[in-house]
Amino acid sequence: MALYAETLHGHLIGRQGSRRALNTPALVIDVEALDRNIAAMAAFAAGAGLKLRPHAKTHKSADIARRQIAAGASGVCCAKLGEAEALADEGIEGLLITSPVVGEPAVERLIALAGRAPTLMAACDHPDAVAAIGASAKAAGAKLTLLVDIDPGLRRTGVVDAAAAVALARQIDAHPNLSFGGVQFYCGADQHIEDYAARREAIAAKMERLTAAIDALKAAGLPPAIVSGGGTGSHAIDGELGIFTELQVGSYVFMDRQYNDCALTADEARPFETSLMIDARVISASHPMLVTVDAGLKAMATEAGPPPILAGAADGSQYRFMGDEHGAIVPPRGLEPPKLGERVTLAAPHCDPTVNLYDAYHVVRGDTLEAIWPVTARGRSA
Repeated sequence: MALYAETLHGHLIGRQGSRRALNTPALVIDVEALDRNIAAMAAFAAGAGLKLRPHAKTHKSADIARRQIAAGASGVCCAKLGEAEALADEGIEGLLITSPVVGEPAVERLIALAGRAPTLMAACDHPDAVAAIGASAKAAGAKLTLLVDIDPGLRRTGVVDAAAAVALARQIDAHPNLSFGGVQFYCGADQHIEDYAARREAIAAKMERLTAAIDALKAAGLPPAIVSGGGTGSHAIDGELGIFTELQVGSYVFMDRQYNDCALTADEARPFETSLMIDARVISASHPMLVTVDAGLKAMATEAGPPPILAGAADGSQYRFMGDEHGAIVPPRGLEPPKLGERVTLAAPHCDPTVNLYDAYHVVRGDTLEAIWPVTARGRSA
């Protein structure tokens, strides 16, 4: 079945200036900025001697995953089994499921996926989960590589200490249908610390847990071939510390408000640029000091605050939520708001959950619609 976006906008592809004719709100990718971001992170990783396995939970897109792999990535990470299934069905290889897969129906799906995606890996943190996965793999005659997830102190997922990491790795290694591939370690809570020095201090302190686990695994004769983790907020720190073998960076491809508020490097350079945006349109202009656009709570994730205005309104204008379907554009005192029917372009406050609200990306080059890409794994939360 054709995407609704293709029905609405397929005829606009390749037509010069066609972005102006998009029905709104529309999720838009500046493909030139996207490709520059992908190239910049690939160059950083190569220079640091690191592999990349970018996190597809950010974009949920087979088209973007292909671009990342073409730029040198080893594969992509998926937060959920459903994301991995959707991307595998599109031919994406080198998938790592970063959240534990638990429960008989999910384990059966995991092993079925391993049968058609032989490079699949999954993270785990509990002996009962390993036993269930191993039993299912044995029954199906399948093989699967598992990574031991190590808790950096969030108490979200992961084994709690080095001894537990060794015990779980031994259990995996002893099973004929499972392989111990390495470890995973993600300092998620620290990625958005805005000050670089404070973020580095927090992450370096947590890395002591990881190095203790690695040392214990080596002593047990189980050196981890893969040490996977890190993120956009910590990528420069991770490269400096030299503990990971691969990075799970995600949001660098898009750059949302949360990451644009952070100093990503010690010199506060901006190595990545905003490539994801929401095009909205002024639908009511009845008041002199504000206008209403057609993008509200349903058009973007809201937990990170209001979206920055990228274009279409006077400098200093602010966006305010006005309900499910609407937002207000308020210009500085003395300046005119945009006129009825004019386009206003917003940045996503938080890119991952914003993407999950849409079925498709409108891919533009300049002001011309170049392609429509499906959000391949949209809604695949199970």
